[in-house]
Amino acid sequence: MAEAIERSSHVTAPEDKISVFHKATYAVGALVNQMQAAAITAMVLVLNLGLGMNPASVGLIGTVPRLIDAFTDPLIGFTSDNYRSRYGRRRPFIFWGALIAGILFMLLFQLHKENGESFNFWYFLIIQCLFVVVFAFFAIPFIALGFEMTPDYHERTRLQGWSNTVGQIAWMISPWLFKFMYTSKDLVHGVRDLAIIFGVFIVVGGLMPAFFNKEYFSDLPKPQKKKLGAVMKDFFSGCSIALKNRPFVKLCVITFLVFNGFMLASSFTAYVIFFYDFGGDYGKGGDLLGWNGMCAAVVSFFIIFPLITKMATKFGKRNTLLITIPLSMVGYAMKWWGYNQQHPYLLLFAAPLIAFSLGSIFTVVTSMLADVCDVDELQTGTRREGIFSAIYWWMIKLGQAGASLASGLLLNATGFNIALGAHQTAHTLLYMRLCDIGIPIVASLIAIFVILSFDITEDKAYDIRKQLEQRRGKS
Repeated sequence: MAEAIERSSHVTAPEDKISVFHKATYAVGALVNQMQAAAITAMVLVLNLGLGMNPASVGLIGTVPRLIDAFTDPLIGFTSDNYRSRYGRRRPFIFWGALIAGILFMLLFQLHKENGESFNFWYFLIIQCLFVVVFAFFAIPFIALGFEMTPDYHERTRLQGWSNTVGQIAWMISPWLFKFMYTSKDLVHGVRDLAIIFGVFIVVGGLMPAFFNKEYFSDLPKPQKKKLGAVMKDFFSGCSIALKNRPFVKLCVITFLVFNGFMLASSFTAYVIFFYDFGGDYGKGGDLLGWNGMCAAVVSFFIIFPLITKMATKFGKRNTLLITIPLSMVGYAMKWWGYNQQHPYLLLFAAPLIAFSLGSIFTVVTSMLADVCDVDELQTGTRREGIFSAIYWWMIKLGQAGASLASGLLLNATGFNIALGAHQTAHTLLYMRLCDIGIPIVASLIAIFVILSFDITEDKAYDIRKQLEQRRGKS
């Protein structure tokens, strides 16, 4: 209780507040970031269900680009940290990344059945590898920009609350994408049209933070020119320092477990709905899939993200995670009864509770990452938002790669066979439900134990900021 009173007594200084306009333009960039991920997740089903590609091949397609990210993301973050221009450290990367990534997204899904499985596999794999690298030139500096837009402990949470609330629009739309593709001439034709629409949005929406958002640390001294060997030594040193930062590693582990547990389960949800609830009827299954995602996204938009933002301010960031993640575990457990062939729409009751986990991860944990950047500056004297952003999202992408590969292998292990259509075996349907429900519950339970050991409190964060400001005043 005393801790809550202390928090409520803090008033954000006017100079630390971010205007509604700048929160909104940053939030549009967050929507772009969320939209490309949500769209690809929904649209990639066309590879298996529209083109007949083996699930293991689809899983491999999702894995390889993420492994490439393992090398490129930290380099992009390091380059962004050390780049200096009259437009800032971040905004030039955001501009060009959004522009080129939008074009590549349009090309990504220009698939045709007559090209054959082998051609479509290699075409999609190569274009996606290019896309994820180029999009990282937008995403990594964009996320780093959010970490530095304000030095205030609570205003950071409010900014992330704004960006993730608006970002939920992507998850309101994405559940209906399969339905759109299904009601087009065919799935493959529908996905080609969607790719053009979303590619244009990535360009237009991605340019907004480049034009309108301001950088808090845009006037940092220009680094000394060094030879390539010295630069690479600094790069590896920066990555090493970040990975030795224990609070940062804990946040990565928490996100890895919660987010990728959700992603791995999501890959089974569509199959369970299509083949368990509706016996292979894509039309009816697409409706439920759409309403399920829509229910979670709408509740998140109007209730969960605003509520989480207030909870983090009143009860603390760590305590908020300890409340919201168990709520999501209850939601996952409810899916066992929600998958009901007589009453399939019972599934909608679980969706809002499940949404609490992602809501807290991408509002509270991202705010905590900004606090970690302050800890790092106090210890090393260097601002490294780009490196921290890159490694954090690389951990997520690595998990996505693992989830993508594991989902394809697990789907094959359940005995699923697309050729059987509505006649999947009983044990296949059972194993798909067990994977969908059990994996995220176990992952979330492990994450809770990690959260309990996180030790950057509000008092500690304000003390660190005070020390940093005193140091900067002397410099």
